[in-house]
Amino acid sequence: MSDSAGDLGEFGLIGAMRAVLPAAPLAQVGPGDDAAVLTTPDGRVVTTVDVLVEGRHFRRDWSSAHDVGRRAAAASLADVVAMGARPTALLIGLGVPADLESSWARLAEGLAEEARLVGAGVIGGDVVRSDTIIVSVTAFGDLEGRSPVLRSGARAGDVLAVAGRLGWAAAGLAVLSRGFRAPRVLVNAHRVPEPPYAAGPAAAEAGATAMLDVSDGLVADAGHIAQASGVEIIIDPNCLVVADPIRDAAAAYNADPLVWLLAGGDDHALLATF
Repeated sequence: MSDSAGDLGEFGLIGAMRAVLPAAPLAQVGPGDDAAVLTTPDGRVVTTVDVLVEGRHFRRDWSSAHDVGRRAAAASLADVVAMGARPTALLIGLGVPADLESSWARLAEGLAEEARLVGAGVIGGDVVRSDTIIVSVTAFGDLEGRSPVLRSGARAGDVLAVAGRLGWAAAGLAVLSRGFRAPRVLVNAHRVPEPPYAAGPAAAEAGATAMLDVSDGLVADAGHIAQASGVEIIIDPNCLVVADPIRDAAAAYNADPLVWLLAGGDDHALLATF
């Protein structure tokens, strides 16, 4: 019989996770004290938090602990780079059922893998007992002397640009919802997004007037920029490229692939105006 989180106990689970989590380069004090101490070279800190709840954002029969760890980190890290900042550190909050398999400590491996993609580390966190799995990731970032790129800076005459994938996660969810596990490239896109992390600071350097992380869908998130900036945004669907795996899945399910590209969320692409 496999061990459960209850068998490990809070401190045992924390210890198992800490063993694989990377340290944050800017941390003066990391995990182990009542709070962490993070240096701020720029004098300002970009910070955000995202929460994933089992049954709402992921399912255990669809995603592994490693997948959930990567996805949880990616959701917050994408928000940091969408401000034009470089991610530096993460704080992790975890709620787990007592009977959860101890193998779910591998969630830390997913968190660590995603954090290492941007050179960030984990500076602390907390584990509590809950009825379902809850993963909260607070991310911090450094603007490195740049002004933050807000949603409210778009102006009439600006052009709209996207970096990253659109519709892949939505197509993967459609595949899983129909009881299939292939095409794997789409299923994996739902399980683990691939935010274009380097594009955020690069867009800020290039003069982006507004930017955000596409988590709710291209149309919905463009609407957030439009509302914050007091402008109208026109999206020409003919400018969107439908990748072959998405086109094939849409044909198999008699679906419109543009719906996935325009309304599908969770790819964590970056949307910016210039």
